[in-house]
Amino acid sequence: MFAIPGKKAVSLTPAAVAQIKSLMQGSDGRVKGLKLGLKKGGCAGMEYTMEFAETVDSHDEVIEQDGACVMIAPMAQMFLFGTEIDYRTSLLESGFVFNNPNVAEACGCGESISFKVGEEA
Repeated sequence: MFAIPGKKAVSLTPAAVAQIKSLMQGSDGRVKGLKLGLKKGGCAGMEYTMEFAETVDSHDEVIEQDGACVMIAPMAQMFLFGTEIDYRTSLLESGFVFNNPNVAEACGCGESISFKVGEEA
């Protein structure tokens, strides 16, 4: 993975840390963190995936911040480098928000993204 010494692949806002810790604590210790990935789909070409992780794969990039743990799947690491993950709540919805500098465009619903090609983030 492309990495800068001393810099985490992704960062978490305090709201994201609180939500991830809450999800981890609600699992009676089974969940070790949240695993982030990407899959093909949506109108812009790619979609973020997020699932509970009960184990850590040896190839995952592990980010631990203030008691919250996020694992990044190997194929997603270069696309997520530099991303800030937030958690927002509004009157109509709540969920994780990815502030990703590598995204070239996103669809109107915000669920689907495409990435910059041939550029360093």
